[in-house]
Amino acid sequence: MAGYLLKNCAAVIVDEGKGPVVHRNVDLLTNGPAIVAIGQNLGAEALPAGTTVQDAAGWFVFPGLVNTHHHFFQCFVRNRADLDWTKLSVIEWLDRIYPIFSQLNEECFYHASVTAMAEMIKHGCTTALDHQYNFPRHAGKRLIDRQFEAAELLGMRFHAGRGGNTLPKSEGSTIPDEMLETTDEFIADCARLIDTYHDTSPFSMRQVLVAPCQPVNCYRETFVESVALARDRGVMMHTHVGEGESPVIQARHGMRTVDYLEERGFAGPDAFYAHCWELNHDELRKMAASGTGVAHCPEPVYLVGAEVTDIPAMAAFGLRVGLGCDGAASNDNSNLMHCLHSAYMLQCLVSSSRAHPVPPPVDFLGYSTTGGASLLGRRDIGRLAPGMAADLFAIDTRRMDYVGTRHDPLSLIVRVGIGMATDMTMINGRIVWQKGEFPGLDEAKLAADAEAALSTVEFQKNQKRELRT
Repeated sequence: MAGYLLKNCAAVIVDEGKGPVVHRNVDLLTNGPAIVAIGQNLGAEALPAGTTVQDAAGWFVFPGLVNTHHHFFQCFVRNRADLDWTKLSVIEWLDRIYPIFSQLNEECFYHASVTAMAEMIKHGCTTALDHQYNFPRHAGKRLIDRQFEAAELLGMRFHAGRGGNTLPKSEGSTIPDEMLETTDEFIADCARLIDTYHDTSPFSMRQVLVAPCQPVNCYRETFVESVALARDRGVMMHTHVGEGESPVIQARHGMRTVDYLEERGFAGPDAFYAHCWELNHDELRKMAASGTGVAHCPEPVYLVGAEVTDIPAMAAFGLRVGLGCDGAASNDNSNLMHCLHSAYMLQCLVSSSRAHPVPPPVDFLGYSTTGGASLLGRRDIGRLAPGMAADLFAIDTRRMDYVGTRHDPLSLIVRVGIGMATDMTMINGRIVWQKGEFPGLDEAKLAADAEAALSTVEFQKNQKRELRT
């Protein structure tokens, strides 16, 4: 694999050991999958054979964003005004939307994954976790295998969270029978995926997590067996916590969700929870003490209309925090860069009611880079530094959009927001998006193929019939 020399850029260094810094008018050199050097006049010496030199004057170069929570398949169930969050609790919303999820087929999962990852790449995301918990019986067990195919097509660094639901509706869950698995089925497929895809080598493009969907929709044994498998195989664990289910867990088990999971061992430096907006300070302190992390998904907060996740308290207590898009059925997009802006603005909105101050904008950039890398257990991504993976994106700031903003690259994405795609996204040393195109791919055909797959699903046919009447 050849390398690239980006000449005369501003390199945004989120964590250099002494805090964030911007190196202006420097060159950034990659070779193969790694960053080799960042400094001035790097082209003065002989470059590795095959190096492409790129004039990067005016570019702000950032470390690639790390998405720590998503549900790719939900790209096929978005922009649904009939599913009005403002009139539904989370549990009621799940009751209505899960029957729709259960109609998706294998081709839908593949094309929805291409759709989600393409949008993420356009907006600077270079590593993505998908929490794939939807396994309709008719769709088979190769849904995550197809996601790995989609990731390879686009060049995405992909962490697959093998989710699952085991508790039937008759025992209090929100899961249709078509989406249920037994604990044994779930654990067996987790093991198969780990054996087939999990790669811990430097710059790995494929990893697997054990990720039962959520305690409210799984048997106790599902979490116990998940912990046993994950710790035996040395993989990370992930689930949903603190999104309105704690009163249900309290009624069933006599304790709230954080205590329930800690009692079963589903906590620690190898575990992180999505959402956590309903957790109290005592629960956040327990998570910090155990090393359990949080994948904060800000944009669903708008739709839920409930508590804004207390990121200032999490920061004050020392929790590890990453950012996630969440599924498109509760976000409607896969733009992690937009989530960065939303995360900060939401905290500003409620700052007067908080016990702790809002972290500075650069900390939010850190959540989406080094923070996400920490949650995923990665030491080779999330930073611009020699020896790190060449995962990065560039914004050409020589536009009217950025007049008056260029003095502070560290805050630009978070405070100002970026209203367009990146000028370039690189993953593992390969340019996967540049000048409005996916090199070597036909975006129009990818979109047409995805629409064709979606058109085969019954709920989409019904929606089209309703539009015609």
